Amino acid sequence: MSEETHPSTHPPLPPTTEDDRVSWLRLLRSRRVGPATFYRLMNEHGTAQAALEALPEVARAAGVEKYSSCPVGVAEAELKAGAAIGARLIFMGSPDYPDFLAGIPDAPPFLWAAGEGTHLLHRPMVALVGARNASSLGLRMAKALAGALSEQGHVVVSGLARGIDAASHLAALDHGTIAVVAGGVDVMYPAENTKLAEDIARTGLRLSEQPIGMTPQARHFPARNRIISGMAQAVVVVEAAAKSGSLITARNALDQGRDVLAVPGHPFDARAAGCNMLIRDGATLVRNAEDVLAALPARSDTAPPPQPELRLAPPPEQRSLKETARLHTDILNRLGPAPLAEDQLIRDLSAPAAQVSPVLTDLEVDGKIRRHPGGLVSLN
Repeated sequence: MSEETHPSTHPPLPPTTEDDRVSWLRLLRSRRVGPATFYRLMNEHGTAQAALEALPEVARAAGVEKYSSCPVGVAEAELKAGAAIGARLIFMGSPDYPDFLAGIPDAPPFLWAAGEGTHLLHRPMVALVGARNASSLGLRMAKALAGALSEQGHVVVSGLARGIDAASHLAALDHGTIAVVAGGVDVMYPAENTKLAEDIARTGLRLSEQPIGMTPQARHFPARNRIISGMAQAVVVVEAAAKSGSLITARNALDQGRDVLAVPGHPFDARAAGCNMLIRDGATLVRNAEDVLAALPARSDTAPPPQPELRLAPPPEQRSLKETARLHTDILNRLGPAPLAEDQLIRDLSAPAAQVSPVLTDLEVDGKIRRHPGGLVSLN
């Protein structure tokens, strides 16, 4: 990801008034505005309200004539719905925002939090993930790891899915655990984990970047996974098939500079194929919680470096319509359905990031490209 869109390079100032909070929600909930575009617009215009005022012109520059941002009423209704269930928003740049998560390129500008465990957000975290159709041995291993790690003061983070996720949360309940969910923070999915989700909120937290009431959709799960890995010092994969969401989380962790650990399994067990592949490729082998603790940095090293103060980027360079059209064409010609790192795209174009990043924003708003977790882009 280019420097201009990295939140930890130019962290926005958190909203301080109700109007500011509504503007943040409106901007991120506007059509085709994801975290990367949100940060770029904030960096260029200084405030969410100013970015909203500029958004129709950005859309027009991208060829979208009838673009309207998220209505005020929709954002106000989301705030009201959150308050009605006792949830609250945690904004990037605020004291409660998780330190490690703030450092990833596509960190959520804000998170909905439900529960009593806000104090957990600045404790060292370990993510435990794995198969939904886990074996009995896999479930036993997840419970053993989660229980021992939580007793040692580490917060267990997972995704509230059935199988390994649920077993990990259950074993860590007494000390507080964090569930990052793919839908709204109030949507209990899967339904069989409703009681577990309620129990988590009593001593820990449920977190989500999605609107209140949102039913999870397939595209939400990879986005959810980059939050799980982004919050943690390390990701432990307990049981995973060769092609699974848990391996997406592991790849996110590697891209984010996190340690990846895996529990080995029998070569004939397809549920262990992903873990065995990770170990083959260099992941730390895990036999017990002591192996995980030994791989983690010392407590004094757990805090990420402090974020620099906000610096607004200079205005984008003015380009002729012909130059802009040529850059649009060059970008689209180099992209395909497979995601490509934005930094690599900029290098391939041999163009300054300050020229390419605004064009990527135009193309995203126009619906021609799609941004993926980890600073990746592809054709839409």
